[in-house]
Amino acid sequence: MLKLAARPQGWSRRYPLALLAMLLLALWHSQIGNPLPAATQWALLTRAPADFAELQWWHASLPRLAMALLVGAALGFSGSLLQQLTQNRLVSPMTLGASAGAWLGLVCASIWLPALAAEHSEWPALAGAMLAVLLALAIAGVRGIGGLPLVLGGMALNLLLGALASAIVMLHDQYSRNLFLWGAGDLTQNDWHWVLWLLPRLAPMLLLLWLAPRPLTLLRLGASGAQGRGLRLWPSMLLLLLAALWLSSVAIAAVGLIGFIGLLTPNFARLLGARGARDELAFSALLGALLLLATDALAVLASSYSVELVPSGAAAALIGAPALLWFTRRQSAGSGQQNLSLAPAARPLSRRGWGLLLAGLLALVLVSLTLAPGTHGWQLAWPDALIWSFRWPRTLAAVAGGAALALAGVILQRLLRNPLASPDILGLSAGATLALLAATLWLGRPLQQGGAPLAFGGSMLVLGLLLWLGRRQQYAPGMMALVGISLAALLEAVLQFALARGTADSFAILGWLAGSTYRVSGQQALLLAGGALLLAVPVLCGQRALTLLAIGDGVAQGRGLHLARNRLAWLTLVALLTALVTSVLGPVGFLGLLAPHIAAMLGARRVLPQLLLAALLGSVLLLVADWLGRVLIFPLQVPVGILASVLCGGYFILLLLAQRVRRGRA
Repeated sequence: MLKLAARPQGWSRRYPLALLAMLLLALWHSQIGNPLPAATQWALLTRAPADFAELQWWHASLPRLAMALLVGAALGFSGSLLQQLTQNRLVSPMTLGASAGAWLGLVCASIWLPALAAEHSEWPALAGAMLAVLLALAIAGVRGIGGLPLVLGGMALNLLLGALASAIVMLHDQYSRNLFLWGAGDLTQNDWHWVLWLLPRLAPMLLLLWLAPRPLTLLRLGASGAQGRGLRLWPSMLLLLLAALWLSSVAIAAVGLIGFIGLLTPNFARLLGARGARDELAFSALLGALLLLATDALAVLASSYSVELVPSGAAAALIGAPALLWFTRRQSAGSGQQNLSLAPAARPLSRRGWGLLLAGLLALVLVSLTLAPGTHGWQLAWPDALIWSFRWPRTLAAVAGGAALALAGVILQRLLRNPLASPDILGLSAGATLALLAATLWLGRPLQQGGAPLAFGGSMLVLGLLLWLGRRQQYAPGMMALVGISLAALLEAVLQFALARGTADSFAILGWLAGSTYRVSGQQALLLAGGALLLAVPVLCGQRALTLLAIGDGVAQGRGLHLARNRLAWLTLVALLTALVTSVLGPVGFLGLLAPHIAAMLGARRVLPQLLLAALLGSVLLLVADWLGRVLIFPLQVPVGILASVLCGGYFILLLLAQRVRRGRA
């Protein structure tokens, strides 16, 4: 919950200093790469440009500067409005899933309704953002708006809607090349058209600055207190929510996806003394403009020294992610601790149930190898030598990769005593992917030749960061969620830098990041399966130690366990499992989070049964996703990572909704 005082502090110093910093930054921004003397620039305010340098300054540099100020102010204002509405400092268009929803809406409109996307791009963006936020609110419910359930639902929706958008882009690559730069979030302008388009659409900010403070102030008293003082609660909240989403949607429609501004600026505004509702809104808008102007200036400066364009959104993420990690360090240990349980109690699975699951896995293996559509319809037959050489590596890789990710998820959830822990939510997959992608971009190495050692190094780096941040905060779920958001944004920044060129290499990178089995060779599949089996041995043999660590540190120490040594060993196993799968298949989302929960729902409460059942379920889930990806739109294919994210993410959201219903009945 937000900690707010009754009156603003130090506003007479904050605003002049912020405006002075903005003026100095604007002067610096307008002079980067600008050969014109100051007298000529001043004269251009009253006359038309006469040569190319003057045209570039007037129609490119100045509109870009104005766009940075407008978009930054809109995102900062929107973030503050959302955080005050929900009384939740982790809320922003990014963490609510609104940004991913707006991206999905614009992708769909650009491909299927190009005229609408060209003339009124704000409406598809707003529709997508509204869909995402309504789902997140439905997941969290009234009681969960101010805490972690809302952020958890938004993170799940970000992954799910992002996977859907990526699938659509990949299946319509001939129509979507122009979307790559937009997806990177770029403020480059060729004239004043988009500035003049955006300016009137941000007019509600002035009206909100006048009307919103009273309902926002009353909301701090709680729902009953606000209603007792005459506030019509739900109409007011709905109108303010629509206004916040409108501001972020028009900003996204104008320049693309730019994260972190709406999340960080309200927190920095409160840190610098903003307390009243109007003060926080105004100062967040000012800080948003200041922060985006600074990051865009760095992007312009970097682009002037590089042959490649540096998108503004990537620069914002590179600055925002470390800032968010610094903010995480300031959180109290208890602020993120919540008793979350996604799986209801169930009776242990019987021997018959185990037998049915094993038989189901074997049946799926046979279906994957023998059943597929062809030129003459569906064919059920043992494949010939050529088809066999393609199918068995995919099948083996899916079975082994699913089991490995599921084991990693169980270990993390038990070890950190955190039901949100998984390799993708906590950023371990992102760390492995980031290491491979960075080696590709800066060392020129092919993605699949980076190898498991490089991916392991990226995962271990993330683990070290988690341990450093987590010790102070007792591995609170809220802190873990923030670290996951930060690392995912860092990966997105590097990814968008690579994709902004829109070349054939961009689609190759996007295809690998979608998680795929169709490039897996027989040797890679055998290495993945052998490595997973090898790592599963110490996992299963050490289940007693994992049980004691899951119960509590005091119990583990009382039974003679060395806490630091055992925790490091288990986390190293998680990093190895994650790196192994990521180096072969690419990142696969949700599976390491969902398989342990389904295993618990089926009655596997003790560590050993949960490890075995989760591994079995992980294999089943990834194998189903792989087979469906091959047959759904034959002869085209949907990457297994995207389909697994859609299937597992959709089911995970259903689990969250079911938890919401159970909380309501209780």
